[in-house]
Amino acid sequence: MDGNATFTQALTARDTTADGTFLYAVKTTGIYCRPSCPARTPLPKNIEFYPTAAAAKAAGYRPCKRCRPDGPPRQDEQAARIAAACRRIAMSETAPPLATLAAEAGCSPFHFHRLFKSVTGVTPKAYAASLRAEKARKFLTTARTVTQAIYEAGHDSSAAFYAAATTHLGMAPATYRKGARGEHIRVATAPCALGHVLVAATAAGICAITLGDDATTLEADLARQFPHATIEPADATLLTTIVALVEGTAPAQTLPLDIRGTAFQQRVWSALRAIPPGKTASYSQIAETLGAPKAARAVAAACAANRLAVAIPCHRAVRADGDLAGYRWGLPRKRALLTRESKP
Repeated sequence: MDGNATFTQALTARDTTADGTFLYAVKTTGIYCRPSCPARTPLPKNIEFYPTAAAAKAAGYRPCKRCRPDGPPRQDEQAARIAAACRRIAMSETAPPLATLAAEAGCSPFHFHRLFKSVTGVTPKAYAASLRAEKARKFLTTARTVTQAIYEAGHDSSAAFYAAATTHLGMAPATYRKGARGEHIRVATAPCALGHVLVAATAAGICAITLGDDATTLEADLARQFPHATIEPADATLLTTIVALVEGTAPAQTLPLDIRGTAFQQRVWSALRAIPPGKTASYSQIAETLGAPKAARAVAAACAANRLAVAIPCHRAVRADGDLAGYRWGLPRKRALLTRESKP
């Protein structure tokens, strides 16, 4: 088949997203390659385009040994390597050294580090830390002491864990272990255009804005998360502000937020807050802005973990085709928010 401007542009840019849509063959070398092949770009007069490997072979060309166009798409191959590394980290009592993970993936440490971050959105070290924090949350509720929970979760020392405890747990480890005993959380609920809204705040700021069909269920969900916290009524001013936010009559940027999550989650939430009202962005586009173009699924997971409805506008994250994906508080509410924001 003859080449065209679209194929030539993809080839010149070594566009990985074009892999699987066409192949190009080089008359002077007799080989065919993927569009993303890192080999030197041939002269246009020496290029032929083919829809499949079978067509290129039928024309007498052989596959490139560098980009292996007969194998699975490079993105799938890379994702499989990183998935294996993630399983290796999850199954290890202590985080494997970068050199070990890289060798098992068949990469140099530098290339593996860059590839891991492009797929997951975080570095191998940050990924391992996130898994340890998740394990610690689990062990803190069952271990005899905080120290035992820290070491069972795979931490080499308690110092680093305590330093990051507020970010990962939202409070001191001992407080979390006791079901937030001693933590003061101010809570209020009210009806709104989307059903009912609950707002919860600590001394650091608003830690939860949740939506539901009734106030009782929302309050019960918060109580289950922090069964021993001291729950106090929030002042009327705070509740009025949140209702106005949900109703679309108050800006979110001025709210004091107590944002708690992993490093990657906080980066995603920050990117979501940068999306202006009336606009949307796909999970892939958000991943691109974070410098992790292959981390669309991780972005979607961070959106699902958001507990600050509207203030962190995860409703503005959509699928690549523009359709609505999951929303923690239900797709009808997501659709209603987007419809309201799209009005002049």
